[in-house]
Amino acid sequence: MDEIVAEFFKRTILKIPMTEMMTILKAWDFLSENQLQSINFRKRKESLVHDLVLLCEEKNASVSDAALLDIIYTQFHRHQKVWDVFQMTKEPGEDIDLFDMKQFKTSFKKILQRALKNVSVTFRDAEENAVWIRIAWGTQYKKPNQYKPTYVVYYSQTPYAFISSSQLRSSIPLLGQALTIASKHHQIVKMDFRSRYLDSLKAIVFKQYNQTFETHNATTPLQERSLGLDINMDSRIIHENRIEKDRVQRVTQEIFGDYPQPRLEFAQYKLETKFKSDLNRGILAERKEPLRCLVKFSSPNLLEALKSLAPAGIADAPLSPLLTCIPQKRMNYFKIKDK
Repeated sequence: MDEIVAEFFKRTILKIPMTEMMTILKAWDFLSENQLQSINFRKRKESLVHDLVLLCEEKNASVSDAALLDIIYTQFHRHQKVWDVFQMTKEPGEDIDLFDMKQFKTSFKKILQRALKNVSVTFRDAEENAVWIRIAWGTQYKKPNQYKPTYVVYYSQTPYAFISSSQLRSSIPLLGQALTIASKHHQIVKMDFRSRYLDSLKAIVFKQYNQTFETHNATTPLQERSLGLDINMDSRIIHENRIEKDRVQRVTQEIFGDYPQPRLEFAQYKLETKFKSDLNRGILAERKEPLRCLVKFSSPNLLEALKSLAPAGIADAPLSPLLTCIPQKRMNYFKIKDK
């Protein structure tokens, strides 16, 4: 194992928190149980890393082994990446082919290596027929940069792939081509949908969030269901106000459902509309070019925050469809123009 590979191992292991070290190393399944037991995990981290790198060197570990360890670390810390959703399509009337994961991997890797001399591709199978792919990009004259890889999560027999945002934007067309051909699709497009929360993106794209995030009993009567809000009702509240609060709760539940929402951190609206006024005068009214502005809603859990607005009395019910359509449209980037 040369110095470059040893350094790659060192940096990868240093990223792993001590509390997760044993779990991730066992998931890696490269070092034997006896080798792991020979390591003193109570040492200082720098010393521990040194010992682990020596064990890897004894087993003639390769760049691919280090890349696989990095994939496992990223699976544990997927929220540290920003994920974009890509959708593929087939030609109209095209038959659905039987999917072969081995053939997909071979084809995907071959396409990238034919187009680019220096590229490193590593795969790891995951749950739900998913495969994680790590691509380290090089150039015709430079070796792959293992410290700025792109990650792809592809669910077999679906038209969707989730790709980590990368500074190497020039590599995206080639990556899309490899995905499209290897999965036997015709075209790929980037959806207006991104987040750090990969599981939430997946749940929304596959319309699984009703089940995935379900925690409440759907058979509970409406008046007994909770929207996750602690609203203390004043016993002196007038009858009309009580009816309105029940209406708000019913409408909110109809829109958002009776379950925790998938986690997204923002929604962005780009407005390109002309100024409209009944007065027909003023500088803005005479402007022919559309007004342009950007509105961004941010929250640690945006959909839950939107769900709480009307019951908390901050907004009227129902909310604007522009805010409530995010899961249905599977997007959180919107461009609003004049019809």
